[in-house]
This record gives sequence, structure tokens and C-alpha cells, in this order.
Amino acid sequence: MRIVDVTIPVSADESVSGVLGLPQGFAAGRSAAVIVAHGAGNDMNNPLLVHFGEGLCRAGYLSLRFNFPYKEKGQRAPDPQPKLVRTWQAAFEFVKNHPEFGAPRIVVAGKSMGGRVASQMAADGLLAAKALVFLGYPLHPPGKTGQLRDAHLYRIAVPMLFFAGTRDRLCDNDLLRKVLRRLNAPQELETIEGGDHSFDLPKAFKASAEDVYARILQRTVSWLHQTV
Repeated sequence: MRIVDVTIPVSADESVSGVLGLPQGFAAGRSAAVIVAHGAGNDMNNPLLVHFGEGLCRAGYLSLRFNFPYKEKGQRAPDPQPKLVRTWQAAFEFVKNHPEFGAPRIVVAGKSMGGRVASQMAADGLLAAKALVFLGYPLHPPGKTGQLRDAHLYRIAVPMLFFAGTRDRLCDNDLLRKVLRRLNAPQELETIEGGDHSFDLPKAFKASAEDVYARILQRTVSWLHQTV
């Protein structure tokens, strides 16, 4: 495995940082890739995303983690939706068309906001992803279960894998299951018992963050082997 820091051009005057993981024996044009976007309150160096990206690389997938522009600037408030979309498109094209490590089969994944934006783009035909992985989908604002962000999910045609903590205030698990039953595309749900939106567990569970990350990675790799 080789880890490479990269720069991804977003526009003529703006670029973002990325971390590329090249698996052992990688062959351009033949290996599948997974691109991972961060959530609103973290960046590409979030421990879960680092573990996820590097673990996928060890499993044989090219991986890319990247920042959105507001994090590059040290800002707290996320960029407007159009800029988030442009950045996702830039990361996708970077992996797809790079002359050295281009990958024709790309899976998109994201923590919370990063996954939501990717799913909206996939529904609108702006990301030609082979599958989607949601590391905590923000189905509704905190505690506001009457404001579901699900309308676009019914227009997605590719397989989806959802991870959800049972204490997630942004994703009521019962409501998520109802949504998933109505989806047209193949979907699977992996529930993290006791996990919050970041999959943190109460101390009573006596499991480390690394244990949870390992479970998420193992489930994802198994699903990708069957799906992509």
C-alpha cells in the first residue's frame, strides 16, 4: 500500500487537498476505487475516515479522501451546495481520468453531509457511481423527524449500503427502515447498536472506537466484493 498526498483542482482559482491510497498491485484502468467525503463538522483526517480509507486500500481498492473548500480555509460553516457539488465532481473526475491511476469503477462514500451530497448528485445523474456507502446518513435535522431528506433517494438506481447508530439524533432508525423498504435500488442496512451519529458508543458498551471502525470496514469490504 502506498499513501500519496494529492491536490485536486476544483476551479481555475481553487483546489483542495486529498489523500490517495494505492493498493499493492494496483493497475490503472482495472482496479475499483472508493472516494470518501467528510461530514460538516470534520475533515478528511477524521479517524473513522482515515481507518476506512486505508483499510479499503489494504483490501485492494484505490481510495481517495478529500476536503471540501471550507475546511481547506479553516472555516466552520460548510460551503454552499453548488460548491460542494463542484468539489465532489472534481474528486470523481480526478480519480476517473487520472493518467497514472484512473479507475473506471468508482464507489462513492461519505460521512453525513458528504454522503448526502453524493446521493443527491447520483439521483440527479451528476455522479456515475457504481454504488454508494453512507457512514451515517442525515435523514433529518437533529430531533426533527418530520423533515425527512429522503425524496431523492427513490431516484437512485445503484446499490446502497447504510450504516446507522441506534442513538443517532439525525437518523431515526425506524424511519430509515421505512425509507429503505420503499427504495427501488438494492439496499442494505448495518446497525451500530448504541452508536451516535459519529458511531461513538457509551462506556457501558466496553468497545473501542477502533472496534467500531473495524466492523464498519469489514462490512463494507464484504459488501463491495459482492456488489462491485
